[in-house]
Amino acid sequence: MSDPVEDVIILGSGPAGLTSSLYTARANLRPLLIEGTEAGGQLVLTTLVENYPGFPDGLLGPDLIRSMRQQTERFGTRFLSGDVTAVDLSRRPFTITVENEARQTNALIIATGASANLIGLESERKLLGHGVSTCATCDGFFFRDQHVAIVGGGDSAVEEAIFLAKFATKVTLIHRRDKLRASKIMQERAFKNPKIEFLWNRTIVEILDVSQGKVTGITTRVDGLTLLETLNCDGVFVAIGHSPNTALFSGQLEMDERGYIVTHHGTMTSIPGVFAAGDVQDHVYKQAITAAGSGCMAALDAERYLENLG
Repeated sequence: MSDPVEDVIILGSGPAGLTSSLYTARANLRPLLIEGTEAGGQLVLTTLVENYPGFPDGLLGPDLIRSMRQQTERFGTRFLSGDVTAVDLSRRPFTITVENEARQTNALIIATGASANLIGLESERKLLGHGVSTCATCDGFFFRDQHVAIVGGGDSAVEEAIFLAKFATKVTLIHRRDKLRASKIMQERAFKNPKIEFLWNRTIVEILDVSQGKVTGITTRVDGLTLLETLNCDGVFVAIGHSPNTALFSGQLEMDERGYIVTHHGTMTSIPGVFAAGDVQDHVYKQAITAAGSGCMAALDAERYLENLG
C-alpha cells in the first residue's frame, strides 16, 4: 500500500513556514511541516524582538517561534524533524525526500529562508545574539549610546551603518578593501555622517570576548601585514550579504541571479502548485513580520490552487 499524498507540505519553520501552516491547518488541509534540524530560522539567533506587533514589552526570538509553533500545532499541523535531501518538482504529485524517506504532496510551500553570510570565526558564532548581529534594523536600538563596528562594503553595509548612527555614539565600518562597493549616493551619505568612521584594508580575525559572554572589541589585521590591532566596541554587525537556502531547487524553479526564488501574482513560482514565502524570495525587507505576511499569502494561494484541482 502506497503512502498517502499530502494536500500540502511546508518546508521551513521560521515565521513564514509557521504562518503558512497556521492558515492551511485552519483550512483543514492538515499540513505537514518539515522543520529541518535547525528549527526556527534566524529568529532563534535573536535575543530580544521588539518590533513584532502585539508584544509591547518585546519577547525573545526563540519564544516567539515557540508560541507560533504551539498555535499552529493546536489546529492540527503535523511536524517532521529532519533535513530535506532531495526534491522532485518535475511531476505531480511532487516528491520530497527527507533523509531517504519520500513524501508526496499536491502543493508545496517553500519557506526555507536565507542564511546570513558570516565571517567564519568561532567567536562570531558563539556571540551571535550576544553583541554580534546580522540585522541592524532588528538590533540597532539595543546599542543606543554605544560604539559599534560593522563589517562590509556594499549597499547593505553602508545602509546599516547610517541606520546604526541614529542610535550609536560611533559607528566604525570595517572593509577589507580600500574603497566601498556601495552606490555613490550611499557612500556620500556615509562619508558626510560625523558618527561614521572607516577602517580600510582590514580583516577581522577575532571578536572579543567569548569568556565574558558579550562583545568587548575586535582584533583586526591590516591587509598584507602581520600587524594586529584591537578596537574596543560594544557590538559587531556583520553585513556581508545573505544567501537564500535554495540549492535544493536549482534547475527546477526560476531564480534570480542571487539565487532567490522568483515569485509572481503573490507567492506563485514558475511551477504551478509550488509557492514561496519569506526570505527565500525576499531580499529587500527581510523582517519577521513580512515573512509571516508572505506565509499567509502562500497559504491562501495554495488553498485556492487545491480548490481548483478539485
